Amino acid sequence: MTHDTKLTTAAPLPKPTVLEALAALPQLDAQAPLDFKLERSRHILDTLLASTGLTPRQMAVAYTGGKDSGVVLHLWRVALSGAGKGPLRAISVDTGLKFPQVTAFRDKHCDDLGVELTLARPQADIATYPVGQDKLACCGDLKITPLGEALRGTKTAVLLVGIRRDEHPSRAGRPYAELRAQTAMTPEYWQVNPILDWTEMDIWAFITGQGLPYCELYHQGYRSLSCMPCTKPCEGCVLGDANERQGRDQGKEQQMDALKSLGYF
Repeated sequence: MTHDTKLTTAAPLPKPTVLEALAALPQLDAQAPLDFKLERSRHILDTLLASTGLTPRQMAVAYTGGKDSGVVLHLWRVALSGAGKGPLRAISVDTGLKFPQVTAFRDKHCDDLGVELTLARPQADIATYPVGQDKLACCGDLKITPLGEALRGTKTAVLLVGIRRDEHPSRAGRPYAELRAQTAMTPEYWQVNPILDWTEMDIWAFITGQGLPYCELYHQGYRSLSCMPCTKPCEGCVLGDANERQGRDQGKEQQMDALKSLGYF
């Protein structure tokens, strides 16, 4: 089931002690076995369900249709199933500029899993919008503002996000749980990052080992997927090297800290 959202009041936040404890967990070594990392991810998700006092309806996966958020969606689905709880909710920021292969995969995958999917769409007219000319303004208008509206509209207090420490320097020091302050574009909410310790190779080992579906673009030289104008195949890259996001627009990549301050992941 797919929903669009409009601006309403923000969700009441949970008591912070449990999430603060998750935030204080020491990070695992990047070279730790995947089984150790998987155990940590499951602990984080099980703790959310058992100890925060929140219901699954107050939590959602930030699902892009990409490999990393796909692993988070799978892990959260397993955690919900194990606890006998639901629904399985996801929020997808749909700028109107995503690859059609990505949106088609996202929609089918969510339909197959019975995901309650909320599409966060910008109010800007993409046909006339100056896409990519000002990176901060573009991401603010097309991604961050719609995300904030979706969080408010669905009263989501905790957003599960598939960022990893090894994919970008700005994410190397991030905790498993972080209270995201209110900005002009987004409400205050908790961002939980259950696969922070995982590497790109871990992601693909898990996907192939579990037989999880993934977008066909990963067979066409893409290693990291974003909007079409800002994403290209990663030429000359080797899976698992440090160039995973080489295909992303580098002007935007250099402003990740500024984007985070506005409400970006």
